[in-house]
Amino acid sequence: MRAILCLYEGVASGAADGYARMEDKPALTLLHLGPGFANASSNLHNARRAHSAVVNMIGDHATYHLQYDAPLTADIEGFAKPVSAWVGVSTSADTLAETGLTAWANSLGYPGQVASFIAPANHAWDTCDTIAPVPQIPSAPIASETEIDRAIAALSNDEPKAIMLGARALREDALLLAGKIAARTGAKLVTETFCARHQRGAGRVPVDRLPYFGEQAAEHLASFKHIVFVGTRPPVSFFAYPEKPSWLSPEGANLVQVANAKIDVLDALTRLITGLDAAAEEVTLQPRCHYDLDDGPLTALELGKVIANRLPKHAIVSDEGATNGLGAFLMTAGSEPHDWLMLTGGSIGQGLPVAIGAAVARPHQKVIALQADGSAMYTVQSLWTMARENLDITVLLLNNSSYAILNIELERVGVLNPGPTAKSLLDLSNPTIDWCHIARGMGVSASRATTVEELDQAFEAAMLERGPRLIEAIL
Repeated sequence: MRAILCLYEGVASGAADGYARMEDKPALTLLHLGPGFANASSNLHNARRAHSAVVNMIGDHATYHLQYDAPLTADIEGFAKPVSAWVGVSTSADTLAETGLTAWANSLGYPGQVASFIAPANHAWDTCDTIAPVPQIPSAPIASETEIDRAIAALSNDEPKAIMLGARALREDALLLAGKIAARTGAKLVTETFCARHQRGAGRVPVDRLPYFGEQAAEHLASFKHIVFVGTRPPVSFFAYPEKPSWLSPEGANLVQVANAKIDVLDALTRLITGLDAAAEEVTLQPRCHYDLDDGPLTALELGKVIANRLPKHAIVSDEGATNGLGAFLMTAGSEPHDWLMLTGGSIGQGLPVAIGAAVARPHQKVIALQADGSAMYTVQSLWTMARENLDITVLLLNNSSYAILNIELERVGVLNPGPTAKSLLDLSNPTIDWCHIARGMGVSASRATTVEELDQAFEAAMLERGPRLIEAIL
């Protein structure tokens, strides 16, 4: 077992999520009592939404000490249940290992989930006389024949249709099957807005991403008369807004839920291919793209071009770029094949910890943390762990000195003229955060780029050298 020290529980839980996304098996977090678990909960919420296999071992007071109501005494089960698919409590030293193994087995319920178990301190030092049996991992549930038949009928229709993909359906093998179905039926392939892990780039099946804003997403889907969902469910708006839609599928459309995230998507897609006689279809693959760079100050678009041109083969991108990250996602569609990990649950502070977990899981693949400045401050301790473990992570710190996404959301709920107090609460320039100094203080080498040329040179060097570094991109 490799022990990795994190300076904050939210870093540990996010790193476990990143590890699980790449390995499809759990890392174990060690958290202490209710408050420690509460610190981890934000990124465990994201892990739950990503369907990541995570096991949390939560230390508690010795059972005989609980009666004294010491300061850290808390309802740990109450803390754990909202973000855990399964919660267990060890009842003795003899049951401690069995409880942990049961949590492990539950975490591997397809495609993965968060499982937590509570370990009273005395169960670690009391005598144990048993050897715990290793439980069986249940097989993944499969789609019903009824839903497969409904999907085949919908996809055989001449009307406009789409296949919406999520979870494990965005892995390369599943995308190839979906591409064959699209080639056979003319269906459009669309992904959910925020994906746990999307394998994309040159030589892979291209897929449209559903827009973030609800009205844009609704317009994106409006022409389809039939939508088949594999690995996801019908989309809803991220937030409610005055006079804007929450339910995004077209009114009156035929919606067929073949498989949600917890149903075996490879099995479902294979059966659809058989039913549609699509096995021999040729699939359209994404070509490699390269972009000419414009000189001058950095913009989100030019940043995306730099990343797209320089991204090495089999790189992993942990994306918490927020308002300045979309350009990078769009421009890298034709980069070398890579994995893109997203903010699945909307709880910010995920990007840096997930990059840690991905780098631990795949030490020979370059990891890029595309990280907005505001959310980076939530889990800034990640930089220290990157340095301590000498992880091959390049942090692209997108510094616009603002919670820019919140300015957009403020406008979308109808606040067109916010007052000075509201504006000040979304401004990160008083004082300006110096990310190069923060990174160096954590043991990570750092540089700053204010122009396209400077970023291109710094990013090229980072992709050719191993080890952690931070590039502060001033936008």
